[in-house]
Amino acid sequence: MDYKKHISEKLSIDGVNSEELYSFIETPPNNEMGDFALPCFKLSKILRNSPVKIAEDLKNSFVLDQYISDCNAVNGYLNFKINRKGFAFNLLKEIVSAGEKYGSDDIGNGKTICIDYSSINIAKPFHIGHLSTTVIGSALCKIYRFLGYKVVGINHLGDYGTQFGKLIVAFKRWSSEQAVLEKRLSELTRIYVKYHDEAKLDPSMDDEARHYFKLIEDGDEESNKLFELFKKITLEEVDKIYKLLNVEFDSYAGESFYNDKMAPVVEELKDKGLIKMSEGASIVDLEEYGMPPCLILKSDGSSLYATRDMAAAVYRKNTYDFDKCLYVVAYQQNLHFKQFFKVLELMGKEWAKDLVHVSYGMVSLENGSMSTRSGNVVLLEDVINKTIEKALKVIEEKNPALPDKDKIAKAVGTGAVIFGALCNNKIKDIVFSYDRVLSFEGETCPYVQYTVARCNSVIAKCGELGEFDDVDMNNDEYEVISTLGRFREVVKASAEKYEPSLITRYALDLATAFNKFYMNCKIAVEDEKVKNFRLLITKAVKVTLTNALTLLGIETVEQM
Repeated sequence: MDYKKHISEKLSIDGVNSEELYSFIETPPNNEMGDFALPCFKLSKILRNSPVKIAEDLKNSFVLDQYISDCNAVNGYLNFKINRKGFAFNLLKEIVSAGEKYGSDDIGNGKTICIDYSSINIAKPFHIGHLSTTVIGSALCKIYRFLGYKVVGINHLGDYGTQFGKLIVAFKRWSSEQAVLEKRLSELTRIYVKYHDEAKLDPSMDDEARHYFKLIEDGDEESNKLFELFKKITLEEVDKIYKLLNVEFDSYAGESFYNDKMAPVVEELKDKGLIKMSEGASIVDLEEYGMPPCLILKSDGSSLYATRDMAAAVYRKNTYDFDKCLYVVAYQQNLHFKQFFKVLELMGKEWAKDLVHVSYGMVSLENGSMSTRSGNVVLLEDVINKTIEKALKVIEEKNPALPDKDKIAKAVGTGAVIFGALCNNKIKDIVFSYDRVLSFEGETCPYVQYTVARCNSVIAKCGELGEFDDVDMNNDEYEVISTLGRFREVVKASAEKYEPSLITRYALDLATAFNKFYMNCKIAVEDEKVKNFRLLITKAVKVTLTNALTLLGIETVEQM
């Protein structure tokens, strides 16, 4: 039952359709005020009246029915109470029956969404700065699939550019194939950092690096063999981290994949008269749109990020016919995305409006920003391993007899890292702190995982579910149930706003409501109907929290 839809269709307001009213209706902060509320401030300008008078008039004309048991006007709000008993029983039965599908929808059926995320750089370490794009993108993939969309997860690899020429120079001077195969990414990072230190003293090394990159582009066998070795080792190493984080991709088509797909885009720009020359470089002038020019080709004819991204967008539209293509990239690239989206629009690509930059805040260290060139990075693998170690230590202190300790510690440790990255609004900058990531106190993933384990314990003790008809609810019980009822709406909102943190915050709200209920309401009581009703609530909470964490890429545990 969609109560918001029911209310919006029953209200009759001149000049406002039911769809608009539906979008205005919200959930009050306290369920004692009501289950739904219409803020009449939003109607004041349309109806040329005060919000208080509008709310009073609407209350007087609203007819109660089997679904809406009360309607009140309070300080410009029209508050509705639903038939709580009918709502509660129907919702709890639906959740337990639907199981892992509770909260899902088919609104995405027949629609395709491409999500470009993580986009790691070949031969560079997977550091904490890659965490946000990886877990935000992965969560969005899972959320959209849950809503019925066909999702194409794309890891747009950074596998093109002069840095590969630099690596070959460094490899030839200070490394060997054996050293790279033995020490893997740490060896590639070592020689990359050394290159930049040495190039400061000998700038001619950069000319040598450009020469080797040109050899890669021209198909030189030796140079490409080294490039493929660097790529193979990188993907093998980062795949270990992706597995820990429950991250998967459908495509690893990186920048080099579009090497032969840029020329048609450049030709089309020329044919449509969009290219201008500026100091030998090819540009598209965007001054009219309040932006600096978009660089298409350097003076030497080589491509830039915008050229490759436009070629990638065209390829994705032709290959997947997406309804939307999301780019999960830090806000530092805001201008880049505005520019190449606008150029595609000027080319007459009607689908350019379906390209979305999902920006997020930057991650820095407490002692400054990160840089692979200087070696000032925190490796993501180190962070995950430290949280797993911390989780194992806590388990051994508090529950040494717990079976499968290592498996549980892995789920708790990796969950803490993912949850921590998704806990706040994605646009906020983050200063990385080991103390914060390793903390299991307060609003954290272990708190939510422990709540699921608590539900398991209750279910195991109480046995099979029996009859529970006609049980009167108290406020603690209803608070849990009303929170359960919000899940489907939260999942849709997280997709509409590209904001997985809505699900993270919801999981904390539900865990808090359940733990309050658990402390105040004994479940294994003598009254069988009350016991069964409370057991049903517990089962529904377990299902919903499990579904919420799964959408974030986090595993639950049976015991903690």
